[in-house]
Amino acid sequence: MALKDILPSKLGFGAAPLGNMFRAIPEEEALATVETAWNDGIRYYDNAPFYGAGLAEIRMGEALKGKPRDEYVISTKVGRIILDEVEDVSLRDNGEKGDVFAHGRPNKVVNDYSYDATLKSIEDSLKRLHTDHVEIVFVHDLAQDFWGDEWIARFEEARNGAFKALDRLRDEGVIKAWGLGVNKVEPIEILLDLQGPRPDAFLLAGRYTLLDHGRALQRVMPKVTELGLGVVVGGPYSSGALVGGPNFEYAPATPEILSRVAAIKAIADRHGVSMKAAGIQFSLANPAVAAVIPGASRPERIAEDSAAFAEIIPAAFWAEIRKAGLVDPAAPLPA
Repeated sequence: MALKDILPSKLGFGAAPLGNMFRAIPEEEALATVETAWNDGIRYYDNAPFYGAGLAEIRMGEALKGKPRDEYVISTKVGRIILDEVEDVSLRDNGEKGDVFAHGRPNKVVNDYSYDATLKSIEDSLKRLHTDHVEIVFVHDLAQDFWGDEWIARFEEARNGAFKALDRLRDEGVIKAWGLGVNKVEPIEILLDLQGPRPDAFLLAGRYTLLDHGRALQRVMPKVTELGLGVVVGGPYSSGALVGGPNFEYAPATPEILSRVAAIKAIADRHGVSMKAAGIQFSLANPAVAAVIPGASRPERIAEDSAAFAEIIPAAFWAEIRKAGLVDPAAPLPA
């Protein structure tokens, strides 16, 4: 089934902030954020065990457990098992993601892309999410930003384990789709060229945004479109850098990135365009993109995202962005 036929809309909810991403979020604020998203009509929710060592799934499960299950779609991820025993959070090696979830639960996180661990991970996620099924499963962080030089070996582990398990679950109708949930383009390139596993979708975070889209545009999007698959774009605001935040890719933004943001914002201000609208609508303009999932940890952010999704952006803004060389010449732009 095509991803666009599974997802209820093009604007979804990224749950990473619910796992206490960057800060300790009060329980009531986290639950109110999900409730606000629901009341705003959002019906696609993406999650992962990695987000706060299960905290994001627990919170989302609590917030959604009274909602009609046939009215919304959940995607979650595999590759990590969350144990009951605790560990020193400061000693975790999360690659380039560092201590982004330092405020999450202290439960021990075990990285495992094997067949059996994949089934176990889904079983555990269902319990935390208070549901009996999820529609989409992504194999999480199977890339160099998390694993460094080991990433190819981990990819092979998943190819012989997680991929086969998810292929089976999809073919049996237990899930509707599976693929990779990554922050890098290369793993998707490799999987698309493999014989055997048949992914349906990809969650690509940070690599098809207004600030960074060249490699994905050349190496992934055309083939995804050709094969009738789909991409969910995560991190459309580039960890907040696009909308005035200090971080890009989970780390302080470089002067080059800040200069690029300033150039885009100057054009946006001249045309009365919000940066959130520019970010969301740029990502969605590519025909390979089925949905975009900005993350939110405060209820008021939901209204901003919905307004950005609906905002009318004048064609002159995109023409000036193109003329200024701030987007790849081949990038599709909103009509």
